[in-house]
Amino acid sequence: MKPRSFRLVADDYGFSPGVSQGIRALIEQGRLSGTGCMTLFPDWAEHVRDLRPVEHNAEIGLHLTLTDFMGLTGEKLPPLKKVILGVTSGAMRPEKIFRELDAQLDRFTSEIGRLPAYVDGHQHVHFLQPVRQWITDRFAGVADDHKPWVRGAPTLKGAPANIWPKISFVKGLAAGFERQITDAGLTVHGPLAGFYPWKQTGLFEKTLSALSSALPEGAVIMCHPGFVDDVLRSRDAFTDAREEELRFLASDAFAALLASTGTELARPRS
Repeated sequence: MKPRSFRLVADDYGFSPGVSQGIRALIEQGRLSGTGCMTLFPDWAEHVRDLRPVEHNAEIGLHLTLTDFMGLTGEKLPPLKKVILGVTSGAMRPEKIFRELDAQLDRFTSEIGRLPAYVDGHQHVHFLQPVRQWITDRFAGVADDHKPWVRGAPTLKGAPANIWPKISFVKGLAAGFERQITDAGLTVHGPLAGFYPWKQTGLFEKTLSALSSALPEGAVIMCHPGFVDDVLRSRDAFTDAREEELRFLASDAFAALLASTGTELARPRS
């Protein structure tokens, strides 16, 4: 019987040197299907340079970012709650969002040399209506063999029960998303999984084990592996769990999990 295939994608490449180092190590080891890149930090070109030796071993995507950090258009990006409120109330104009996302895409293509293999969003901002419009406007007319796929809506299946409220909130943001994207001629891969209460130690392996058994062919599991460094600590509260994820994904136990559940990681299209 052919193994079930799913995509395991690491978010946040470019977030910090340690995060990128950990992701590259897993790509080299064949333990990831892809990674989503944050292009808005000043040292983006250095992260791309270090990615070159392994970039063809994984899908290299664009992790759209609209929250918390200094944007490429010169303004500090607001917290997620303010972004959602601004979008739903109309206070945040779509044109402003488009300019920032255009700058992030331009920075991706100028350094990587091609369009992203896929598109998703930091804190799932790609589900917001203006970002949906941007995705369809920018990529619907691209030739089929160069079109990025788009990460789909989440599922509760296989997730720890105490994270269901968060998943349900994200599902609400994603209402109508997949139809809107596919109607524009783009491919959606999903459902999305990988949510877990990362502040509790020891849960990543258990969550991944449950997901490997529960998810259908073609699902996408997000992960956030990496080494903790001072840059990461200055930017994010999600720290120690990244090293826990990295250790498990690099281990023989992860390979054994795939074998025992009859699953395999999807590989880059040639």
